[in-house]
Amino acid sequence: MAEDENKTETQPDAEADAAAVIAEPVGPEVFVIEAMDAGETEKVHDFVAELHYADFADLLERLSPDDRTRLIKTTRDIFDPEVLSELDETVRENVLAALGTQRAADAITELDSDDALMVFEELDEDRQKELLEQIPDEDRTFIEEGLSYPEDSAGRLMQREVVTVPSHWNVGQCIDYMRRKADTGEDELPSIFYDIFVIDVRRHPVGAVSLSTLLRSRRPVPVTEVMEEEMHEIAVDTDQEDVAFLFRQRDLVSAPVIDADGRLVGAITIDDVVDVIHEEHEEDIMRMGGVIEDDLYHASISTARARFSWLVVNLLTAILASMVIGIFDATIEQVVALAVLMPIVASMGGNAGTQTLTVTVRALATKELTGANAYRVITKEVIVGCFNGVAFAILSGLVAWLWFQSATLGMVIASAMVINMVIAGLAGTTIPIMLDKAGADPAIASSVFLTTVTDVVGFFAFLGLAALVLL
Repeated sequence: MAEDENKTETQPDAEADAAAVIAEPVGPEVFVIEAMDAGETEKVHDFVAELHYADFADLLERLSPDDRTRLIKTTRDIFDPEVLSELDETVRENVLAALGTQRAADAITELDSDDALMVFEELDEDRQKELLEQIPDEDRTFIEEGLSYPEDSAGRLMQREVVTVPSHWNVGQCIDYMRRKADTGEDELPSIFYDIFVIDVRRHPVGAVSLSTLLRSRRPVPVTEVMEEEMHEIAVDTDQEDVAFLFRQRDLVSAPVIDADGRLVGAITIDDVVDVIHEEHEEDIMRMGGVIEDDLYHASISTARARFSWLVVNLLTAILASMVIGIFDATIEQVVALAVLMPIVASMGGNAGTQTLTVTVRALATKELTGANAYRVITKEVIVGCFNGVAFAILSGLVAWLWFQSATLGMVIASAMVINMVIAGLAGTTIPIMLDKAGADPAIASSVFLTTVTDVVGFFAFLGLAALVLL
């Protein structure tokens, strides 16, 4: 019995390994590293084989570059190509290098065309050429054509594999066609699709039939009788943000992509649009914080260099605010309480402005804020600033009065609070709108301009009123 138990402990199966990792407070990365250090290759294989490709991608991202390379070399023969589409760009380059040129090219070839293109477009030109030389001619043509489309366009987002049928077919012929292709593997069907597209002799889409409609229809029914003629065709050069907006507005799950001549060249499915929405949302959040891209996996030097320019802009705006304070240095020397209280006014204005700014940038991104309703939105935010300004003016005025036993000082900070909160509401809406009109991305520069405005106005209003009233 003891021998059996020992055997079970020394030769655990993959499911027991996975369960142990989940049950113990030890992450899978620690488990895998210890197994590789012990030379237990089969144990690593069994564990990785049980992971979903997205979970394996997460595991790779948590490892150091050296351990990541070791794991890839250990599992090269069982590597799931779908992992590549889930990795951060920097980590993906590391993984492709560890796989080796030929194995990396083979893995990319096994991906759907949209995922393969996504992997390729984030590589440098020399690396692209190196991998393209190892890819079959047909796949290479698709990738090269995809790279010719503008970045962040429908052409980069679409998958080339689509199911098309001629308009003279019936339902039965469509079903038999898909079954035949699936059985033979010839002209392989897309891994994910929701509609089949009906085309004419010039490959122009004339309708679409959802799979649910197709399977509910009788075989002899002509496909033209069950197809939807009204389709939301997407031009190949359409920006991916506009694609995401169309899918959200029309509740689409797939849409055909056409070239300049109206020919069907691919299709976009909802899973790709979800990735776009996540990417755009992440990008906006990063830019509002002054970070151009997610640099979690970048080297320290490159990260510092990328953030430096934004910090320089912040330094200049801070100097501008300090210059305003310097104008009233004599006032501050005579009334020391001003130095204690003035950060409150600027901070409250900055926070109120950031709230307005966040709502405005989102409304611009989702196209809910346009020229037609801009005036109404600006007016509303100014009114909100008035209400909140009065409320916090009373609170801050009472605090200053009780703290420094000066009703006059309380009135000064209360008045400055109202002014700055109103200006914060106005700036929080007008700054992103003006940047958008100028063709700049509101998510990038709005926060710096807003902070400058609320700091300068807050300090000037508070110290200026103090100089007039208290001295």
